[in-house]
Amino acid sequence: MMTPSWDHFRSFLAVLGDGSLSAAARSLRLTQPTLGRHVDELEQALGVVLFTRSRAGLTPTEAALELAPHAETMAAAAEALVRAASAEAAEDRGTVRLTASEVVGTEILPAILAPFMERHPGIAVELVVSNRNEDLVRREADIAVRMARPTQGALLARRIGTIDIGLHAHRRYLARRGTPGTLAELDGHALIGFDRDSPAIRALQQLGLPLSREMFSLRTDSDTAQLAAIRAGLGIGGCQSPLAARDPELVHLVPAEFAYPLECWVAMHEDLGTVRRMRLAFDHLVAGLGDYVAGRPSPA
Repeated sequence: MMTPSWDHFRSFLAVLGDGSLSAAARSLRLTQPTLGRHVDELEQALGVVLFTRSRAGLTPTEAALELAPHAETMAAAAEALVRAASAEAAEDRGTVRLTASEVVGTEILPAILAPFMERHPGIAVELVVSNRNEDLVRREADIAVRMARPTQGALLARRIGTIDIGLHAHRRYLARRGTPGTLAELDGHALIGFDRDSPAIRALQQLGLPLSREMFSLRTDSDTAQLAAIRAGLGIGGCQSPLAARDPELVHLVPAEFAYPLECWVAMHEDLGTVRRMRLAFDHLVAGLGDYVAGRPSPA
């Protein structure tokens, strides 16, 4: 059997993600015939059909869906190889791929990263903003900011502290609807919350909070959209308390009755600990997030 090349798997992933040969060809800057040939050769080499063809495009088969995680692992390894080759280990230049959740990546990390990138202009930062936990062992990212204790082995992890999620509302909303003094007084207020069930919601429910989708006036599974809605005065919602404390127009409600703690960790693969740019970024994030959790200004 012919051994497929990485180009075949890269083309397969592009078609899987884009849904057509033409779109995938544009993504990879290849000709459509070349990309089609890659897919055909991969199917022949593996002895399976990966896509069914129709006027609507290409639909992945069950075999393609089973193959996808393995191809994604290959893609992550290839990207990690490029990052590793981007600079010598002892120099403060090259690329660092960092991953964090929506709120941390958009609201907290930019201010922390600014002085780091000014101090180390030779280091490029790739910031992956996603609530999905990127796999550090498979090198999908170099460094991760996690809101839960990392469970994978072979990681260098530092616990930053605990961040409370509290209920907050804009003063404009409270002036219009009144300020609840207890959880019971939230009844009748406009609440901002989730649209679909999630592990975080189930964790809150296990704490005894009677949460259900129907109780929310505005429903979205995007944490940043929920934060924007709170800031716009649309209602009462959950927000990281250190983040809300930066805005004098946001009021922390019933803190004695509601505080959901999240652990904050910074982690990277232990093999990267001797790479200078990784260690510099890791140590800077630990210091900057430590200041954030403690309510101190970010390091200059």
